[in-house]
Amino acid sequence: MSELDSLYQELILDHSKHPVGQGLADADGAYADSHQKNPVCGDEVTLRVRVAGDDVTDVTWEGHGCSISQASASMLASLVQEEGGISRAEATDLITGFREALRSRGKTPLDEETFGDAAALSGVSKFSARVKCAMLAWVALEDALTRA
Repeated sequence: MSELDSLYQELILDHSKHPVGQGLADADGAYADSHQKNPVCGDEVTLRVRVAGDDVTDVTWEGHGCSISQASASMLASLVQEEGGISRAEATDLITGFREALRSRGKTPLDEETFGDAAALSGVSKFSARVKCAMLAWVALEDALTRA
């Protein structure tokens, strides 16, 4: 295992042990929820997104499952928090880029500047059985945005 792979693995474990955004925010105001489940492995994520106008201002979640699904939800929440919120268009672009990279079977790495800690999930694309785990929170965000 390369040093970079080892670092990414540590980052994934750190996010799964010390998750960002875990615990659903109160549902007052302009929130939309989405519950997603991976029937193959049983991972589940409920994501709550707050939308103000055309901006995603908050992402919180709760769930259970493997370290990849939980770390991915944490990394997504962290990305939104670090930016102080993102526009719907930016959220859609992130979801699209994340999906394309994870379906690339390792050919398209996630850009660290764009995806922050979630770039550590690039290696998951080589394991098709784990792609759904990593995508769970991102699919929930996509679904919640259609409801908001």
